Amino acid sequence: MTTPLSPRPLLVFDLDGTLADTAGDLVSTLNALLTREGLAAIPFQDARAMVGAGAKALLQRGLKANDVEADEARLDQLFTDFLKHYEEHIADESVLYPGVTAALERFKTAGWSFAVCTNKIEYPSVLLLTALGIAGRFEAICGKDTFSVSKPDGDALLKTIAKAGGDPRRAIMVGDSKTDIETAKNASVPVVAVNFGYTDLPVETYEPDRVIGHFDELWDAVESLSAVFRVA
Repeated sequence: MTTPLSPRPLLVFDLDGTLADTAGDLVSTLNALLTREGLAAIPFQDARAMVGAGAKALLQRGLKANDVEADEARLDQLFTDFLKHYEEHIADESVLYPGVTAALERFKTAGWSFAVCTNKIEYPSVLLLTALGIAGRFEAICGKDTFSVSKPDGDALLKTIAKAGGDPRRAIMVGDSKTDIETAKNASVPVVAVNFGYTDLPVETYEPDRVIGHFDELWDAVESLSAVFRVA
């Protein structure tokens, strides 16, 4: 007997660089810590290129740009300070990308559910989405510390889908980076990549199933991937 499919298909989004442009607050936090440590702040455009691999990686890159190598204990303390400052300024500059709210509404009307799978720590992820007014739209908001694994391990996505009450056979990932694309492939889930986020190389390089340049294009991209699990 065939196992019945979940009644609702699921879109699973990355957060930074996908749903929201968060570079301003991340870079401001980085520079606040660097300045506090007596180091040089990094110009925004240079620092923006460092965003996308998580807050600790951003901090390490900022230190490296100042020719500083912190030991693990010092790095952990700086990371704690980074999170504290960032959480206090979670949405000073961060905004949803154009079209996000309208896209979510259209998919909701069509019977879709939503989740977030990010390598941002869970608490600031919830804090940010709450500040941006869309936290309540997601069945699950899962961060780097939610499970024992994180992206690009495919289990991070599969566990997010399960927490959201979804079925991986009726789920699609939406992200902006090599990590997101690898995660989806490792979980055998189709992936749509946005080309306006934080990525070292153009997202096309990593061969996602579809690429979009605006959230207005998400409907058609998802429709082309989801014919096998139409909403009844």
